[in-house]
Amino acid sequence: MKWVLGPRHSINGVVVQKNVTMGETTYQLSAIEREGAWIAEARKTPSGMRVGPPATASTADDAIARLVRWLEWQRDHEDALGALQMAEQTYHRAIAGSAFASGLAEATEVQQEALQRIEEARVRLEEIRQNQPEV
Repeated sequence: MKWVLGPRHSINGVVVQKNVTMGETTYQLSAIEREGAWIAEARKTPSGMRVGPPATASTADDAIARLVRWLEWQRDHEDALGALQMAEQTYHRAIAGSAFASGLAEATEVQQEALQRIEEARVRLEEIRQNQPEV
C-alpha cells in the first residue's frame, strides 16, 4: 500500500498528521500524549468520522506508524472480504444458471470453477486476518 503523509503540526500538545492518503481515501491522523504514552487516532476527511482503533506507543511517530499499518491492513481485509463475497455471488449465479445449461457436465464444471474461486478468496482472507497488526 502506498500512503502519503503530509506535514506535521503541533496544536496545544497534539501532534497532527494531515493528508494521509491511501488509495482514494484521505485520513487525518493525530496523536496526543497521555500519562507517558502516545495515542494516535484516524479520522476520514472531510467527514471527520473516526476510523479504526486508537494506536498506542511510546512516541507519537510510533503510534502513528502503528495506526497506518492497521489502516493498510484494514484496506487489504476489506478488499479480500469483497473478493470473497463476489466469488460467492458468482457461485450462486452458476448454481442458478445450471438449470439452463445444455449439459450436466458443463454445469458441474462451471460450479467447480466457482467453488475454486471461493476457496482461493477464503484462503486469501484468512491469510490477511492472521496478519492483523497490533495497535
